[in-house]
Amino acid sequence: MPGSKLKTHKGAAKRLKVTGTGKVKRYRANATHKFVTKSAKRRRRLRRPALINKTELKRVRRLLPYM
Repeated sequence: MPGSKLKTHKGAAKRLKVTGTGKVKRYRANATHKFVTKSAKRRRRLRRPALINKTELKRVRRLLPYM
């Protein structure tokens, strides 16, 4: 049916944010526990958010149609 609404994937919406320039920001995996085995440099890097790779962008836009 044309003109029907699309549903936002709520799991993706909670994990991803869109920046002011339209890029999609994500948080890094492996940043929650077992810090004894990770170096301080690695822990600092895990704290910083990352941008979605352009190869994944088409899939992400489908999950978040209104962002």
